[in-house]
Amino acid sequence: MASIGTAEIVHAAARGEKITTVFINNGIYGMTGGQMAPTTLPGMKATTAKAGRDPKINGNPIRVSEMLATLDGPAYIERVSISTPAQVTQAKKAIRKAFEIQKQGLGFTFVEVVSTCPTNWGLTPVKSMEFVREKMIPYYPLGVYKDITAEEGK
Repeated sequence: MASIGTAEIVHAAARGEKITTVFINNGIYGMTGGQMAPTTLPGMKATTAKAGRDPKINGNPIRVSEMLATLDGPAYIERVSISTPAQVTQAKKAIRKAFEIQKQGLGFTFVEVVSTCPTNWGLTPVKSMEFVREKMIPYYPLGVYKDITAEEGK
């Protein structure tokens, strides 16, 4: 979605389409063989970046939540993770809230889930969770980036 579908998601958000998008950010194209994605971290290896992502060559990763939060159309944008039990609980709350806001007809909602891809990262599941906490979350900070219900006191 940060590459294939970028134009569509940006314009849907800008129009305030009454849809919910859940974006799984694992920093790699996990379902097509582990290629570098727009969210691959600097230095992170992929099948198409054997030496790791080099921002001088490949550009910097895209922070999708921050980008969409600059638009007027979105009603709710939150980035969550699922690398701890508490984060799983927060992710469930964020997704539920996104759907509730959508059902109220208030506009576009977006939840980015920072997740793992142990297979293509070449890590165990436990090491993958550590990677999310130690590398992914510092680059992709968790939190609410936009919430018109909080702004309006709803």
